[in-house]
Amino acid sequence: MDLLITIILLLFCLLLSNIISHYIPSIPTALTQIAFGVVMALLFSEFELELEAEWFLLLFVAPLLYNDGRHFPREELWKMRTSILGNAIILVLLTTIVGGYFIHWLIPSIPLAAAFALAAILSPTDPVAVNGIAKRIHIPGRVLNLVRGESLINDASGLVAFNYAVAAVVTGYFSVAEAITDFTYTFFIGAVAGLALSLLIIMIRFILRKQGIQDVTFHSLLQVLTPFLIFIVAEEMLHASGVIAVVVGGIIHSLVSERTETMLAEEQVLTENIWSIVIFILNGIVFLLLGLNIPSSIVDTVEDPSLSNWLIIGYVLLIGIVILGIRFFWSYLFSIYEYKTDKTNEMEKPSIKHTLIISLTGVRGAVTMAGVLSIPFVIHTGQGFPERSLILFLAAGVILFTLLAATIFLPSLSKNSDTLEMDDEDLLISAKKTIMVSTIDKLYLDMTEENSTAAYELIDEYKRRIRQLNYVAGTEEEETNLKMMTEIRLRALKQERSYLHQLLNEHKITEEVFGIFEKSLDYREEALSTNVQAGTRFLFGKAMRSWSRIMRKNRGTKMDRREQIRIGKEIQLNSMKSAISYLEKWQESSEQKQLVQIVILEYQRLVDRWEKPSVAFNEKIQEQKEELRLHIVDQQRAGIQKMYEKGELNREQAKDLRRFINYIESATLYEYEE
Repeated sequence: MDLLITIILLLFCLLLSNIISHYIPSIPTALTQIAFGVVMALLFSEFELELEAEWFLLLFVAPLLYNDGRHFPREELWKMRTSILGNAIILVLLTTIVGGYFIHWLIPSIPLAAAFALAAILSPTDPVAVNGIAKRIHIPGRVLNLVRGESLINDASGLVAFNYAVAAVVTGYFSVAEAITDFTYTFFIGAVAGLALSLLIIMIRFILRKQGIQDVTFHSLLQVLTPFLIFIVAEEMLHASGVIAVVVGGIIHSLVSERTETMLAEEQVLTENIWSIVIFILNGIVFLLLGLNIPSSIVDTVEDPSLSNWLIIGYVLLIGIVILGIRFFWSYLFSIYEYKTDKTNEMEKPSIKHTLIISLTGVRGAVTMAGVLSIPFVIHTGQGFPERSLILFLAAGVILFTLLAATIFLPSLSKNSDTLEMDDEDLLISAKKTIMVSTIDKLYLDMTEENSTAAYELIDEYKRRIRQLNYVAGTEEEETNLKMMTEIRLRALKQERSYLHQLLNEHKITEEVFGIFEKSLDYREEALSTNVQAGTRFLFGKAMRSWSRIMRKNRGTKMDRREQIRIGKEIQLNSMKSAISYLEKWQESSEQKQLVQIVILEYQRLVDRWEKPSVAFNEKIQEQKEELRLHIVDQQRAGIQKMYEKGELNREQAKDLRRFINYIESATLYEYEE
C-alpha cells in the first residue's frame, strides 16, 4: 500500500511540476521536479525510496534510450558519428582521468581510484533537462543532436569506467588490459545482442500475425516491453552493455517500421500514443527520484563537524567548473579538427560562443545519481568506502550546478544563435492560425438554419484553438489581440447604445426600459474594461435578468407579461443586429478583419440562440457537428497543400500541420464509430 501511495504521489507531483513550469517557463521542468523531490523528502522524513542502479537502469534508462534510438534522425547520426563517438568515448575517458586527478589533488582524503570513480560517473550527460530548456530558448539543432547522440552511448561508457574504478577501490586490484578487453566486449556484444534480439522480436511479431493474432493492443504492448527484454538478456545473461543493446534495438525498430508503417498504421498510431505517455511519466519521475535522494545523500556530509559547509560548496563549484571546462576544451579542439578536415564545407567556423553552448548542454542527471548511490559501504579490508558520503554530496552538487548553469547562461548565449529555427516555429503557429480562421469562414458559409447550432459550437472550438495558439506564440501577441478585441467589442457596445437612444428619441421605449438596457450595457462595458475573456453569454444575460425585474414590478395579466417578454427580447435582438450591421460595414475598412469577424460571429451566435428556443444536448446536433468537422477536414488539407505549393511552408512544417489535422479527424471518426 505504501508503494502504491508513493507512486500516486509522484504522479501528482509530476503533473503539478508541469503546471508550474507552464506559468514560470524560465525555470526548467526538470529543476522544478528536483525541487519537488527534495521538498517531499524533507516533509516526510520517514519516507525512503532507495535508488538502486540496477533497477533504475532497467526501469528508466532502458526504455528512454530505446525510444531515443527509435526517433533519432539516422542521417544526422551518421553525419555526426565522429563527434558523437568522440564525446561518448574519448571525452568520457578524458573526464575520468583529468577530472579524477583534479579531484584527488583538490581533496587528498579521496583516494585516486575513488576520485576516478566520481569523475567517471559525472561524465554521462542527460539530454532530458536540456530538451526542456531547448523548448524555451531554441538551442541550435546541431548542438541538440550532438547531446542526444552522445547520450545514447556515454551512459554505457561512463558506467563501465565507474564500475572499474569502484572495483579498484573495493578489491585493491586494477588491470588496464582487462579493462580494455572487458570494455570492448561490453560494447561489441551489447550491440550484437541488441541487433539480434530486436530482429528476433520483430520476427516473432510477424509470425504471430500470420497465425491470426492481429490485436493491435497486444502488439503495441509487445513493442513497449521490447527494451526491457533486450536489456535483461544483454545484462543478466550475456553480461554485456544493456544500454548499447537497447539503443541498437531502437534503431533497428525504426528501420523496420519505415517499411511497414502503412501496413500497420493502426498499430503504429496506438504504439506512439502509448510511448508518449510512458516517456512523459519516466522523464518526470527520474528527476523527482533524483530530488528525493539528494537530502539523504548529503546529510552525513552536512552534519560532519570536520567539514565546513562553505568549503564543500566550494568543492562542488570547482569540480563542476572543471568538468564543464574539460568538455569545453575538448569540444573546441575537436571542432577545429572537424572544420579543417571537412570536405563538404558544411561545418561552421569554430567559435567560443558555440563551444560554450555545447559545454553548458552537458548537464548531468539521474544516471549520475543512480550510479553514485550504488557505491558499496565497505571495501575488501572491512573498512568503510573512503569518503563515501562526501562523494555522494559532490555528485549531487555537481548535478545541480550543471543544471543551474545551463538554466542561467544558455538563454543569453542562445540569443540569435538560431533565428531560423525561431522563425520556423513562428511560421508554423501562424500557418495553424490561418487554417483555423479559414475553417471558421468555411463554417460560416456552410451554415444553414438546420445546422446553425452545431456550426456555432464548432466555431467556438476553433476560436478557442486560435486563442491557445496566440498564447503559445507569445504574450505580446496575445496582449495585442486582446486589446484589439476589447476595442472592437466596445465599438459594438457603442452602436447598441446608439440604437437604444434612437428608440428612446422616437418614443418607441420608455425611460424605465431604456434605463434597464443602459445599465446592462454599463455592466458589459465594465467587464470588458477589466477582463476581455469575461463570459459573453453572462453579459447578454444581464439584459434579460434586468428586464425580468421590471416585469415583477408591473402587476399585469399573464398576457401582459408575455408581451413584455416579447418586447424586451425584440429590443435586445434588434440592438445586437444593429451591432452586427455596424461591424460588417467597419470590417471592410478595418485592418483587423479576422478579429472583427470573430466578434461578428459571437453576435450572430447569440442572435441565433435568442431567435430559437434553447436546445438541450441531443444526438442530432452531435451528428451534425461530426459531419461538419469531417467536411471541413478536406478544406483544411487543401489549404495546407496550397500553402506548401506557394512555398509558405516547408516539407516538415506541412507534415506537422497534416498530422495536426489527422488527430482531429481520428478523434471525430472514433466518436462517430462509437
